[in-house]
Amino acid sequence: MADALIITLVAEGALSPGNASAASDVVRGIGAEIVAQSWLEAGDAYDILARGDAPAIRAALEDALPAVDVVVQSGATPRRKKLIVADMDSTMIACECIDELADYAGIKAEVAAITEAAMRGELDFAGALKARVALLKGLPVATLDQCREERVRLNPGARQLVQTMTANGARSLLVSGGFMPFAVPVAREIGFARVLANRLDVAKVGDVDVLAGTVPEPIVDAAAKKALLEADGTPMRAALAVGDGANDIPMIQAAMAGGGLGIAYHAKPKAAAAAQAHVRHGDLTVLLRAQGYRRAEWVD
Repeated sequence: MADALIITLVAEGALSPGNASAASDVVRGIGAEIVAQSWLEAGDAYDILARGDAPAIRAALEDALPAVDVVVQSGATPRRKKLIVADMDSTMIACECIDELADYAGIKAEVAAITEAAMRGELDFAGALKARVALLKGLPVATLDQCREERVRLNPGARQLVQTMTANGARSLLVSGGFMPFAVPVAREIGFARVLANRLDVAKVGDVDVLAGTVPEPIVDAAAKKALLEADGTPMRAALAVGDGANDIPMIQAAMAGGGLGIAYHAKPKAAAAAQAHVRHGDLTVLLRAQGYRRAEWVD
């Protein structure tokens, strides 16, 4: 007999008994067998244990409950993961750092258009990164600190997610196609144990350090993100990968292929379609609910 699936419905403070009942009807209505169901946290999160086709269940529930986040995962692997590998820009933080940096140079619209196309998977990531960094040539290095202080804000739930998993024995890796001057402070603020991101070449104009307009190799791209996940040594079935863009798809799918969790977070369409779950409404604590954590267990 096939292993049961864990279906988790999340809508913090807004999940009703009617939602739970409707979800049960939907699951049965597409031919799945419900084994058990219960509140993970009344009004916030609900678990259904069922046997059936995971993609079909996800699609049916997302259609029937458009204001509810749905995570469908195998019940045969550890629910509480021992590794999280996360993207930074628009996942752990609320902005794309390179777009905000470009604003200080007066070229945000131009750079943001390239970023958006790259995140949708319409452009080669490395080429798009080099093109955008070239446009920033001559920008004072001091602007990076100013940008980080004025523009970079953590996404809600980032600290709770990483620190709760860490307190329960998980490793945490922040991997970004962005830049180390942003990623290192962000990783420290959230609580990541390790960080990998791109570096920026620096030149001098008189006594002022400025961006040279180039990025040293190797570039942290989709392949590098996937490689970092795979090289950690944690069994993939105990891994969670989360991101929002096309360059996160390989690591998300690697986690899924090994029996772990691959989650898209407020993502671009290609990433949302490639992941086994898409957090469309809630914050990053949805990933704690997916792992069976109750609010009293959250750490900040």
